[in-house]
Amino acid sequence: MQQSHKLLWDNFLKLIQRNVPEQTYKTWFEPIVFERYDEERSTLLVQVDSPYVYEYLEEHFVQLMGWALNQSFHANVRLTYRVVTDKAHKITQEFESDEPADIESVPASNHVNKAPDVLDAALPQQLNSQLDPKRTFDNFIEGASNKLPRTVGLSIAEHPGKSTFNPFFIYGPSGCGKTHLINAVGVHIKKMYPQKRVLYVSAHLFQVQFVDAKLQNKINDFINFYQTIDVLIVDDVQEWATSEKTVATFFYIFDHLFRLGKQIILASDRPPVDLAWLKDRMLTRFSCGLIAELEKPNVQLCVDILESKCRRDGLKISSDVIQFIASTANGSVRDLEGVINSLMAYSIVYNSNIDMRLAERVIQRAVKVDNHPLTVDDILDTVCQHYKVSQQNVFSKSRKRDYVLARQISMYLAQKFTKMPTSRIGQLIGGRDHSTVIHSCSAVEQRLKVDKAFVEELNSIESSFRLKHA
Repeated sequence: MQQSHKLLWDNFLKLIQRNVPEQTYKTWFEPIVFERYDEERSTLLVQVDSPYVYEYLEEHFVQLMGWALNQSFHANVRLTYRVVTDKAHKITQEFESDEPADIESVPASNHVNKAPDVLDAALPQQLNSQLDPKRTFDNFIEGASNKLPRTVGLSIAEHPGKSTFNPFFIYGPSGCGKTHLINAVGVHIKKMYPQKRVLYVSAHLFQVQFVDAKLQNKINDFINFYQTIDVLIVDDVQEWATSEKTVATFFYIFDHLFRLGKQIILASDRPPVDLAWLKDRMLTRFSCGLIAELEKPNVQLCVDILESKCRRDGLKISSDVIQFIASTANGSVRDLEGVINSLMAYSIVYNSNIDMRLAERVIQRAVKVDNHPLTVDDILDTVCQHYKVSQQNVFSKSRKRDYVLARQISMYLAQKFTKMPTSRIGQLIGGRDHSTVIHSCSAVEQRLKVDKAFVEELNSIESSFRLKHA
């Protein structure tokens, strides 16, 4: 009996196909799977592969489908969707269709039946990828703060659209290297797969293009173009906070590309849950791939970045100056690059060596530094009071647990708040060398990642010396 109902369903599809453009039919109706028809309840159950397909069908085609069901099944059929909400765990949910208004017939097939925002496929065109060829994996230095995003990005670049990391959503504070990383992915893909259509676009430019297309009545052309992309990379998506129509159009493009297995990479200064414009259905899509945080680089990574840049640019800068710059740049790769470029310019113009005096002069102009910075003594005093130890205990070579902990935390906080080079911090805290300070900072950072009680303890110490310094 179900076989005859399947024939009625096939007839329903033929009626739909006559009344919508071919691309619309292939995109939205052809993938629908017939499951069963309950004759007693006049209920038809079909399966679609995402919540967005269900929502789109209900929003744009409920009248047409109601008419086609009546014509084919000769009954007032109630449509129910089985929606795949989690492909990985094969979780589905059922939704009932809205009741269509009474309709006796639909007009003959013409463009009036075409939904205004249907995503038609476009013919491939010559494409400028807008990638920066200088931002590659070779000069994206790996460290603890970026190891996961960099590793995933390289995996995507090797096999775009074929990994489980689709979409790939990267977030992190300004200056941490997000734009460099997503460019590196695109550059690597173009190198390995020259035939692929890769496009890097800022969220702002995407919005400008959308508004321009709307003013010129060329929205379909705009959408058609983006449908041809194999790897779409969008930067700074937090800028769409007040652009509801831009977001809606992007999501149509996003879902179309996602359904075709095209790679999508997005970057933002905050995680998806903190983006007010992001709807639940979009959050669901992002959760299907990978959301990765790109943290600010620690001092050691800043040192590695600076040394790498110096080698590339042929600069000779002493380790003390590099340590000072790394400690002062507020964990911003952008600030690091700006300082190095300024040092190089000053050195050439004034024919002078790049020394600590020049570095301090450039830092004052290039990096925002507190007018009344904390001192190492401020930090030592607060830490020692908290752990009930003396500064002499901290300065000593004793390996007693409380002494070691107070020493490491003092070095970590000094590195974080004083902007001093690690060599100078080491000298002020017991005459240690810079490697001891780096090791201490790393030990504290690792513990902060796994020990919530330690996080609260350190926050309490920071609050104490900030109150004293206020």
